[in-house]
Amino acid sequence: RLTTPAYWVDHVRATVRFADGVRALADAGADAFLEIGPGGVLAALAQQCVDAAAGAVVVPALRKDRDEESALLTALARLHVVGTDIDWARCFEGTAARRVELPTYAFHHERYWPRPATHTGDVTGAGLRPAEHPLLGAATALAASEGVLFTGRLSLSTHPWLADHTVGGGMVLFPATGFLELAVRAGDEVGCDRVEEFTLATPLLLPDDAAVVVQVWVGAPDEGGSRRVSLYSRPADAPGETWTEHASGVLTTGAAVLPLDTSVWPPEGAVAVDLEGFYERTEYGPVFRTIRAVWTRDEEAFVEAALPPQADDAGYYGMHPALLDAAVQSVGFAGLDDEHKLL
Repeated sequence: RLTTPAYWVDHVRATVRFADGVRALADAGADAFLEIGPGGVLAALAQQCVDAAAGAVVVPALRKDRDEESALLTALARLHVVGTDIDWARCFEGTAARRVELPTYAFHHERYWPRPATHTGDVTGAGLRPAEHPLLGAATALAASEGVLFTGRLSLSTHPWLADHTVGGGMVLFPATGFLELAVRAGDEVGCDRVEEFTLATPLLLPDDAAVVVQVWVGAPDEGGSRRVSLYSRPADAPGETWTEHASGVLTTGAAVLPLDTSVWPPEGAVAVDLEGFYERTEYGPVFRTIRAVWTRDEEAFVEAALPPQADDAGYYGMHPALLDAAVQSVGFAGLDDEHKLL
């Protein structure tokens, strides 16, 4: 019909029904449309006729504001990326184009994981205020008391670095230094710059596919200004379950600063420790393998530790629990007993 004069007479004199024609093609399974012509007017009209949910692509072969070669190759490329078979050998025939090997590339290992929601969550609508800490979500002053309550939610999806602290063949254990970090944050809130006492009561095992909620209770000050701090948790999906106390302590003022001369490093008389195989004997994952070097002198141990690049949220902590855990890992070098090592 396209080659008969009658068709084109009808085309000029009668209704074209362009939209009906495009929809009929789409209903028949067409999911790619190419306009063969000097511009993109029909492509724009066809795009309005095709149901966007169908995922059809409409491409003009030429554009009046681009040179022909660039416009045509761009059109073919757009069709190619949506699954249309293109005869590229025919396309480049006579151009002396040829296949070449792609150069190798030293990929940069960069992390683009989103920050945990606890950094930016808006809790003011619930009458709370942000806790401004990666392990905690909200804080509030307790009515009829000078105490403070912190709440948070922990899981391996929001805090993936916790999965590197495992015991007993793969069980993920919240580190003791994490509880201490929470106590330090609580102390900062109420003007206490020292954790005078701290006792761990019950380990906190983190499930692989669920979350736990935590609470940090800070009591009213006593006559000397000291405050009790207690840390609890329970499963996030079991609001009726009893809270488990994991740690407790005393917050006070008067932080102790021990002098350390680093003008000569390593310290004079200190002997380097061979760390080969040290972490292979543990279950620690990469984030908790922070010890870089150790020197001993009599009953002293000097430890260099650094967080790996994947612990890129360290600036949000007083001291990242994985870095502070280096002190726990190194107690054996100072001659402490097994009981201390387990802490």
